[in-house]
Amino acid sequence: MSIYLNKDSKIIVQGMTGGMGSKHTTLMLEAGSTIVGGVNARKAGTSVELAGKELPVFGTVKEAMAETGADVSVVFVPPAFTKDACIEAIDAGIGLLVVITEGVPVQDTAEVWAYLQGKSTRMIGPNCPGIITPEESLAGITPHTIAGKGPIGLVSKSGTLTYQMMYELRDFGFSTAIGIGGDPVIGTTHIDALEAFENDPETEAIVMIGEIGGDAEERAAAYIKEHVTKPVVGYVAGFTAPEGKTMGHAGAIVSGSSGTAQAKKEALEAVGVKVGKTPSETAALMREILQGK
Repeated sequence: MSIYLNKDSKIIVQGMTGGMGSKHTTLMLEAGSTIVGGVNARKAGTSVELAGKELPVFGTVKEAMAETGADVSVVFVPPAFTKDACIEAIDAGIGLLVVITEGVPVQDTAEVWAYLQGKSTRMIGPNCPGIITPEESLAGITPHTIAGKGPIGLVSKSGTLTYQMMYELRDFGFSTAIGIGGDPVIGTTHIDALEAFENDPETEAIVMIGEIGGDAEERAAAYIKEHVTKPVVGYVAGFTAPEGKTMGHAGAIVSGSSGTAQAKKEALEAVGVKVGKTPSETAALMREILQGK
């Protein structure tokens, strides 16, 4: 089992013909993903050969879905065009929309988020590495060679920490690893992923990685207390960040005690989540849990 993405997922790539799009489409194919085409209005009707596979380019997401049965779209378009690309995919009724693009204006993401309400599409991102179900499918940019299949579910705000945690726990493996992105407004949250992992019979334990700024981790802690029965270990990036300084990665602002790594750590520990001071310590906590099973 997995969450949101599996071997049967059919993926299209919005922006497949661009530099980043073609590079990562190739890597997704190498990861075993079923890529069925790309979308670029200016190149509709052409095709692109990537990783030895001829992929058709469609003019719209709706057309691509009708022709291929695609149920996942990965977005590699420039920030200025990301909002329109997302709305087009949502209007077409895509099941999963994975937005990799970094630097999307927060107002644009907020408008997409509002547009999503009541619709059937699940959005992951923006500014994220996407989602990988090892040995089945990759929708995003996570290196597929880091870790194989196993019992751990991973949800993370940070891309690089996603990769490090997968590498640290590669001897156990992962059901699904999902990078939700660190922007102020995102589609899928820690809580969404926790709910899905709780309901996934193959996921035995969960790693949750957060960052300073905002209150997402505190809200996740409250959710864990009420709804999550599986063991959760956590890590919060930013223990050494100076208070009151705006940090680049997540635009994370630390004000008073709210939003600090320490405050988040305490909120998580109060509901029984073991929190490591470093990614390696967090991996060791997970190792202890799984070895004790």
